[in-house]
Amino acid sequence: MSEQTSLFTGPLMAAAARDAFIKLDPRVLIRNPVMFVTAIVAALSTVLLIKGVATGTGNAVFEAQLVFWLWLTVLFGNFAEALAEGRGKAQAASLRATKADLQAKRLAGVGDVWEMVGASLLGVGDEVLVETGDLIPADGEVIAGVASVNEAAITGESAPVIREAGGDRSAVTAGTRVISDSIRVRVTAAAGQGFLDRMIALVEGASRQKTPNEVALTILLAGLTLIFLIAVGTLPAFASYAGGSLAVPVLVALFVTLIPTTISALLSAIGIAGMDRLVRFNVLAKSGRAVEAAGDIDTLLLDKTGTITIGDRQATAFLPVAGVSVSELTAAARLSSLADETPEGRSIVVLAGAGEAMPAGGEPIAFTSQTRVSGLKIGERELVKGAVDAVLKRLGPVANADALRTIADDVARQGATPLAVADGQRLLGVVQLKDIVKAGIRERFGELRRMGIRTVMITGDNPLTAASIAAESGVDDFLAEATPEDKLALIRKEQEGGKLVAMCGDGTNDAPALAQSDVGVAMNTGTQAAREAGNMVDLDSDPTKLIEIVGLGKQLLMTRGALTTFSISNDVAKYFAILPAIFVVLYPGLGVLNVMALGSPESAILSAIIFNALIIPALVPLALKGVKYRPAPAGTLLARNLAVYGVGGLAAPFLGIKLIDLAVTSLHLA
Repeated sequence: MSEQTSLFTGPLMAAAARDAFIKLDPRVLIRNPVMFVTAIVAALSTVLLIKGVATGTGNAVFEAQLVFWLWLTVLFGNFAEALAEGRGKAQAASLRATKADLQAKRLAGVGDVWEMVGASLLGVGDEVLVETGDLIPADGEVIAGVASVNEAAITGESAPVIREAGGDRSAVTAGTRVISDSIRVRVTAAAGQGFLDRMIALVEGASRQKTPNEVALTILLAGLTLIFLIAVGTLPAFASYAGGSLAVPVLVALFVTLIPTTISALLSAIGIAGMDRLVRFNVLAKSGRAVEAAGDIDTLLLDKTGTITIGDRQATAFLPVAGVSVSELTAAARLSSLADETPEGRSIVVLAGAGEAMPAGGEPIAFTSQTRVSGLKIGERELVKGAVDAVLKRLGPVANADALRTIADDVARQGATPLAVADGQRLLGVVQLKDIVKAGIRERFGELRRMGIRTVMITGDNPLTAASIAAESGVDDFLAEATPEDKLALIRKEQEGGKLVAMCGDGTNDAPALAQSDVGVAMNTGTQAAREAGNMVDLDSDPTKLIEIVGLGKQLLMTRGALTTFSISNDVAKYFAILPAIFVVLYPGLGVLNVMALGSPESAILSAIIFNALIIPALVPLALKGVKYRPAPAGTLLARNLAVYGVGGLAAPFLGIKLIDLAVTSLHLA
């Protein structure tokens, strides 16, 4: 279903129409000062209309139409906000239904004894068993097993993902479904504080606070409203001095067309829709401020492991010493890794391909921090692999040690990690382990560069390895041997220079930097600490997603700017319609300003008020869908905004008001 279609479904429109009336509650309207004042003016006009009908004074038909369109202006503004909120409420209802159905197989005591309990009873540290077909009952970390998980309920993606213990693919989210195998999960979030709970609060709009930009614009619009209120309030005295008078309904019409009702009615909807688009793009923002800041960032810091690289080193080559064949080294490396369940060990077996199965009577040689080697013992034969110095220490003096060190040094200079392999007392060669850069990431960094964003890779690796990965991935700069303090210092240095900084990361050691940055994007597959520290969480765990996040942030800012420009511009046209109509009796010379040749003063006033109301629902689709963002310099974007929305906002009311005037005149409504 397209976004445009989903915006205007029957149930969503009906709910928004109902909520538009509910939002007439003054306690709700007060949050939008301009629409609140418009509602007060409409209420005052209603009272005066009733009084005029009772006393037989005034033009009841004309005044009744004004009152009708004034209330409709307020309702249209409420409808725009309600429609934006409606999509979030529908999604929240679906998520809440999912959450209510969650049951857990909580492990009791030792072994595989478990009990069925409601997910709401789970606490941090509880362990649960999740089998094929089960919904994961709570946010947690996989501590045993590997399974295929369907995360469509959260991410919207139908393709299943692999979740397993260890590495950067261990985090799981409540409400997702295991579709093969089984996993054991340790709960990391208390009941009511999980990822699903935060997402429900977000999409309902309950946690959405106005951004600084939105607050500033609201204050500006309220200030303009106050200025125009004072200006209109002085007109009766001015008219009396000129020997005439102005009726209250006329003053009301002038006031409502002067104040910026269009952008005020759409402002809240723009902000809600911006955050909703981010949710639909599988990114959870904890504040609207983060979305806006993303549109203005200058520097992007990315953690290497799990962000730029896939997270685990992978075997990429077998490099034998002189006198040893590649096949002999490959076979020995494979045997030494058969009992190794680490990602590196499994990658060696995969790279080596099919070969000898685990020999009968084979005994694993476990890795320890003292020996720093692992392998397999077959009778008296020992096949081991490990750090070069650890293997050489284990073997003692051997003839080809210098040759092995030469190969290992070459591997290290390329930014990779060498693992020495030995069969008994024979050194066979080196397995090259390398951080694998995620596919397509170089091209995505090129896009960020064209958007004017500088990318910096931060890693704990040595400068040699860091330089190699930086060159391969295409980042602009790197910080090697970085501690959490170094990351914080770099962010603060950039911020002190007036730059907005975004940080992508997935580890606990990234948490301080994620919290300090203006936009902290944590990977969903990362640790709980990282997800808590960031102000955004990428459900797809794709660090290059920041390109789209930046685009959405810029789109939000551009949409608000475009509609503000349009609103101010179309006010100019409304002045040309209503000012001559009001003052032409007092000052006949003002008739020259009636460039639209409107039928009568009453028709001009009514046409301007009708256009003022109708333009709000006409702009709702643009407010909710957003202005399309295309990477371009700020000057170009400003010029295009002024040309399209400034000139368009000036031209549209002239045409619209004239057409409404023709209809009003022909129907004898004024």
